Amino acid sequence: MDRDSSPSVSVSDESSEAGPAGERGGCCSSPSTRSLVDTAGNLSRTVSDVSTSFSEQCSSVDHSGPFEPAAAMAKLIDRFPASAAASLSRLSMKPRADVLDRRSTDDEMELVKERFSKLLLGEDMTGGGKGVCTAVAISNAITNLYATVFGSCHKLEPLPAGKKAMWRREMDCLLSVCDYIVEFYPTTQTLPDGTKVEVMATRPRSDIYINLPALEKLDAMLIVRSDPNCYSIDFACSQSEVVQACAMVQDILDSFQKAEFWYADAGTRSFGSVTSSSSTMSSSFRKSVHRNEDKWWLPVPCVPDTGLTEKACKDLQKKRDCANQIHKAAVAINSGVLSDMEVPESFMAVLPKSGRASVGDSVYRVMLGADKFSPDFLLDTLDISSEHDALAMADRVEAAMYVWRRKASGSHGKLPWSKVKELAADDDDKNVTLASRAENLLLCLKHRFPGLSQTTLDTSKIQFNKDVGQAILESYSRVLESLAFNIVSWIDDVLFADKSIRKLSDNLKS
Repeated sequence: MDRDSSPSVSVSDESSEAGPAGERGGCCSSPSTRSLVDTAGNLSRTVSDVSTSFSEQCSSVDHSGPFEPAAAMAKLIDRFPASAAASLSRLSMKPRADVLDRRSTDDEMELVKERFSKLLLGEDMTGGGKGVCTAVAISNAITNLYATVFGSCHKLEPLPAGKKAMWRREMDCLLSVCDYIVEFYPTTQTLPDGTKVEVMATRPRSDIYINLPALEKLDAMLIVRSDPNCYSIDFACSQSEVVQACAMVQDILDSFQKAEFWYADAGTRSFGSVTSSSSTMSSSFRKSVHRNEDKWWLPVPCVPDTGLTEKACKDLQKKRDCANQIHKAAVAINSGVLSDMEVPESFMAVLPKSGRASVGDSVYRVMLGADKFSPDFLLDTLDISSEHDALAMADRVEAAMYVWRRKASGSHGKLPWSKVKELAADDDDKNVTLASRAENLLLCLKHRFPGLSQTTLDTSKIQFNKDVGQAILESYSRVLESLAFNIVSWIDDVLFADKSIRKLSDNLKS
């Protein structure tokens, strides 16, 4: 390659670094190169200069046999330690560990950039402005993050460190929006001359100030083993369930590092018990351990042949009670946030003309005719054999409730329902009575089926909601509600396995 026609490579080192390096010399310190740097002060360097001087200093290296880059580099560094270090410095090369650290930091930064770019674009990657609003984008981001971190978790075991860090890091980014959601309130300010003036100050919005600290504490209780003193701090919360939950066990998932039970993949036989003395017993146990045959693909918990110890059973029951209280607290917060959201016009436009047509004649007669309405008695008379039937019934009752509310508030304008009930209390309005009973029936139905999916109205509220604060509180409480419900279910599976193996053991003895 001709020296004059070779392309030039620009070196990005500062002039202060090039000077001393040129005086010390290095693997690129040929006479022609030094003259360029010393006389002209030009920091440009040709490829032929580098290759020529590099080949002169490497001429003594044995190149016979197969080429081994690692061995060749080791020989070069051993032969020219000072020049190798100078070359790495001059070519802006850094040690491998520093490159890996920088890559890790860069990856995290790129992940944050990607998340916020999707939020700003409203999940419309074309940038054409056809994306969803910010509230829906944040709600979807929290839901998708939960699916990524906990979607493959089906066991009572500590969350992997990587997923735990991912959950905490990205949730901190998404929840940071709440730091800037404020409300204005009037206050007085004293000027230096003693004059008092009325100004508008800001404070966190009341719903976020009350509910967000509660959700963060419930989050910590479910996932990480926390400092016992962290729950001694009082926080304002209208839900009594949160206070009760915080007074109980302070860790759940992280506490299962050492357990007396283990898991086997679905469809396999487990002989993992250290005390197992009979393969027939283990095989029979595996056939009877499934508590929910509909979810046969999930891993199955296994316990020793003698069952769990009394201490382990009490500990599991205590953690189940704690997770159940957390579930109730999350449900209470989620229900409160959803009730505060505006009912979309699209939902009201498709409501039936009468509530009777929505719930059916039989349910309507029971709701209207009884002097003392009992929602539990009514549910017992209905044929609700699955969650699908329960969800369909919930949709019908909720639709009828809003039909009756709309009729009752027809003469009161757009007043809140609580005000309408107060104004119509003395009128003995049939629509007010039916709407209140429908609301009680809906609450009883959700209590009887705690794992019930969202109703049509709830889905519509989330889809058309434009309040960012409500979107964060709703989605955060919803994913914590789901996680707490799953933990309760997993603990029930282990307790069911223990009960089954004890029953099987007693049958074999008899």
